[in-house]
Amino acid sequence: MKIQPAVKTETGKIALGTGIGVLVMFLVFFVLHMVVPQDAPFNLAVPFDYKVILGGICGFLVAVGNFFWMAITVQKVASMDDEKQARSTMGVSYRYRTLLQLLWVILAIVVPVFNLVAGIVPLFIPSLVIKLRGIISAGKGG
Repeated sequence: MKIQPAVKTETGKIALGTGIGVLVMFLVFFVLHMVVPQDAPFNLAVPFDYKVILGGICGFLVAVGNFFWMAITVQKVASMDDEKQARSTMGVSYRYRTLLQLLWVILAIVVPVFNLVAGIVPLFIPSLVIKLRGIISAGKGG
């Protein structure tokens, strides 16, 4: 199956938006790391180290990969004639994509080279990008 240009374009836009979101997350981590004292009570110091960077990069890859997989599935389903098979294909894709994200969350929690928060936050960014693009395009009348 050939990947349609719309899938490439939309995935690129999501990747760009998610990348910007991850960079903003890194900036927030850095600012909080500089502002919150290292000896904060209840161990609330905010780290900014390789774990944050690795978590953000891997979270970005999982988030964009999930969107791309969804877009490929939608492309495949759109070309199907059998509605029952199309629904089944979409359901299976959704299940596996959710399991992939759950696996990543578990890895981000268990594997000590990842920062938990930095690994999970990127999973929410594509949804925010889609909503922001919808709000912006509605404001333009398109």
